[in-house]
This record gives sequence, structure tokens and C-alpha cells, in this order.
Amino acid sequence: MTNVDVHQHLWSPSLVTALRARREPPYLDGWTLYLDGEPPYDLPPADHDVALRAELAATDGLGLALVSLSAPIGVEWLPGAEARPLLDAYHEGAAALPEPFGAWAAACVRDIDARATAGHLDQGFVGLQLPANALMDAAGYARCAPLLDLLEERDLPLFVHPGPAAGGSEGPGWWPAMVPYVQQMHAAWFAFRAYGRPRHPRLRVCFALLAGLAPLHGERFAARGGGGTQPDPSVFVETSSYGPRAVESV
Repeated sequence: MTNVDVHQHLWSPSLVTALRARREPPYLDGWTLYLDGEPPYDLPPADHDVALRAELAATDGLGLALVSLSAPIGVEWLPGAEARPLLDAYHEGAAALPEPFGAWAAACVRDIDARATAGHLDQGFVGLQLPANALMDAAGYARCAPLLDLLEERDLPLFVHPGPAAGGSEGPGWWPAMVPYVQQMHAAWFAFRAYGRPRHPRLRVCFALLAGLAPLHGERFAARGGGGTQPDPSVFVETSSYGPRAVESV
């Protein structure tokens, strides 16, 4: 059996160059990342060294490591004309990664272009990542329906990842990861139950970071009339930085 990690981030030189060419968030100044809603973050260059990461994957015994465009940086929410160069740079670099890497495709969620996404999937991407804050309500599922229809047609999975953190950049550095990211995943989990699954009965979906621990609220969901607590066999959760206690509980 092949060991698979479905959630890694590895920025290729083409994506780094594209981010450094910008002067408005999201952008890179050297290796410092500037985003709306988060304090500046210094990226460790070694984290984006392909050879080093391949060695680490081998040490970890991974037969496949799936990388994705880190949705919190907000590329998917840019207007189409701004998002396109960054998305093209991401797909170009990700498609060229050596084994054991594979990759999730990415898509603009402000200006939906299912044809462009189909072209990226044709390059061998395993499925599509979308930001959780694009899938937190009925309007989000209506907007993203062409992309989700495409995945169903091709029997490819969806990976739901936290999107950009709302609010300002004040506060401790851990705040975005612990509050907005978790809130987004929690909302996206229940929005899928309410709007996603009825509209997309065959879609396979994986939620990052244990869906913000939303599955732990299954009993409350049932008590409030949401339905039973039986798991959906086509829905999965990924562990991110959670440990054994949280994983066992979920």
C-alpha cells in the first residue's frame, strides 16, 4: 500500500517569481510574504527547495505527496485578470515537480472559468482545491457549481482548504490559523451537508484540518434536525497539524 500525504505546499520557482513581481498583496519581498489579514511572514527557503522536499518525502516513506496552492494567500479570490498569471505560474511549476509529488489544481473563484480548470486538470492534476470561504453557503455552492460539476463528470475529488483570513493583521501571529481558518472549515463542512451533497451526489471531497473539528458536532447537528450521524462514505478529513487526541475524537 502506498503512503500518501494529500496536503503539502511547495512553491516552485515560477510561482515565487510571479509573487515577487506583484506590489499588492499577495506578494513576496524576497522570502517575506505579505497578505491582507495576516502579519508579514518569513518563509523558510528550504521549505520550497524541491530536492530537499523530495528527500524528506522519501525519509517519511511517502509514495505520493500532493501539493496545492496555499489558499490563504488569496490567489483564488483575485479578479480573473490578476489571478491568471499566478495560477498559470502555479500550475506550470506543480506539473513539472518530480516524483513522488503530484498536485491539486487551483481555480479563480471570483470569476469562474470551468474551461480553464478543465485544461489544468488535463495536465494530470489529481483533483481541485478550493478555498473553504468560497463554499460556506448556498451562494458559494451556486457560484462554484460549474467547477464541482466538472469534478463529478471526471470522477475527481475536491480538496477544501482554508482561504484568506478575514479582518486586519493585528494580533498574535497564530490568530489566523486558530480562529478564521477553523471557522471557515467548520462552516464549509456543514454547508456541504446542506448545499453541496444534495447538488453533487457523486462528489468526493476531503476537508483539511479535520474540517475545523466540525464532525465533533454531529450529535448536536442531529438533535437540531440536521439528520443522522452516519458518515458520508465519500467525505474524508485530513489531519494537518492535529495530533492523536483530536484525530481519534473525530
